[in-house]
Amino acid sequence: MALQDRIELVEQRITDACTRSGRQREEVNIIAVTKYVSTKMTASVLQHGLKHIGENRWQNAQEKWETLGSQGVWHFIGHLQTNKVKDVIGKFAYFHSLDRLSLAQELNKKAESLQTDVQCFVQVNVSGEVSKYGLAPEQLVPFMKEMQSYPRLRIVGLMTMAPFEYEAEQTRPVFRGLRTLRDELNQQAITEDPIQHLSMGMSNDFEVAIEEGATWIRLGSILVGDKEEV
Repeated sequence: MALQDRIELVEQRITDACTRSGRQREEVNIIAVTKYVSTKMTASVLQHGLKHIGENRWQNAQEKWETLGSQGVWHFIGHLQTNKVKDVIGKFAYFHSLDRLSLAQELNKKAESLQTDVQCFVQVNVSGEVSKYGLAPEQLVPFMKEMQSYPRLRIVGLMTMAPFEYEAEQTRPVFRGLRTLRDELNQQAITEDPIQHLSMGMSNDFEVAIEEGATWIRLGSILVGDKEEV
């Protein structure tokens, strides 16, 4: 299927999910996850009007960013090792996987040296899967209080990954759980400004995520294909 056809299909499914949940289409942003595709395909994604690009490792993203960096808005969506912060700071507008104080310290330090702010999503392991990164839900409030010590970090939202399920409906409790955590944070006024965004939902479950309040969805194979198709 051609990229334009994929985009149109995804757009229709997003619109339908918004309609079912009483939301506006403009509330949902697409991140095209290009980690498995080539620089050429990434360029095509940008040319088709998808401006938000998601990558999870600098070694995979470097060539794409050096070629196309000025053409899009780049999101780091993978687990970020502290010693890799120096490679990605100043290049990625958003970090979706802030999950520990040591990473916050390094991001803030490097951002301060560049005199820039970093927009971050705090990753929460709502499902409790051992294989997934992220804070446990009960760690979220104390972690968010600690974030007040890092003035260069702007916490714009929460992020989670649901377990892969053949029936997407089974992911609903995870997405609902993240939304509940965000609402509880806002009710307690933990942050100076309310947290608006929820980064959740991927190719197999994004419609359920939208129905539960996702504002950023991370779409790879359903949108750009995978490495076998490049």
